[in-house]
Amino acid sequence: MYKPPNLRQHLTNAIPDLKQNPDKLLIFADQGHTVASGTGSLSFEYQYRLNIIITDFSGDPDAIMVPLLAWITVHQIELLANPDLRKKGIGFEVDFNNHETIDISIALNLTERTIVKQQDGGKLQITHPPEPQTTPAFDDAFWTLYAGDSLLAEWVTPT
Repeated sequence: MYKPPNLRQHLTNAIPDLKQNPDKLLIFADQGHTVASGTGSLSFEYQYRLNIIITDFSGDPDAIMVPLLAWITVHQIELLANPDLRKKGIGFEVDFNNHETIDISIALNLTERTIVKQQDGGKLQITHPPEPQTTPAFDDAFWTLYAGDSLLAEWVTPT
């Protein structure tokens, strides 16, 4: 599975608090299923619920959500584009620890295709194709998110 570590890297690079304290970011893949067609190919799809937990976060929750949505736009666009999936595909819970910090848990329903092709000599080759892009790529490679004069997050367009 490539999406969990890819999202971890994206959020850690985008959010200054996570860049300084990467151990605040916990990621779990739960309720996973492997879906294969049984048609003679060993190709399959991972389907799982990705749980992202950020502990003791003192920043603005928008600093998490906007970079997350930018990542989803590249890696799981149907969570935004499909009217049925957008209703429940991205969930969250927040614990208000005190007047300064929160713990936030975000749940994403993700899929990943895994293509398995037989090569010469019985060798099997695994690839993870990129997600189909239904919208044009971002025009800018580098993004910054501000609330007034305060820098909330910055990131490179997810790849």
